[in-house]
Amino acid sequence: MSLELITKDDLENFRQSLLDDIKLIIQPPVKPTDEWLRCSDVRKLLKISTGTIQNLRISGKLKSNKVGGIHLYKRSDVENMITGKGK
Repeated sequence: MSLELITKDDLENFRQSLLDDIKLIIQPPVKPTDEWLRCSDVRKLLKISTGTIQNLRISGKLKSNKVGGIHLYKRSDVENMITGKGK
């Protein structure tokens, strides 16, 4: 039967490794940088009608991505349009 000696440095390395693993586990998830909004969300946010959103989309003032028949809008694009930083 062989014996292995554990030194203080070994224990310290193990402790540090364990702490790093625990930090990764309890770390809050990274929030997405941009949220996608549905048409209804944009209408409520801007207090406008469906036709107005369609006109903004057609005129190019508000960019959308169509996924399965649903237009999605980036929150940052909507906020930029409100503040005038958009196109």
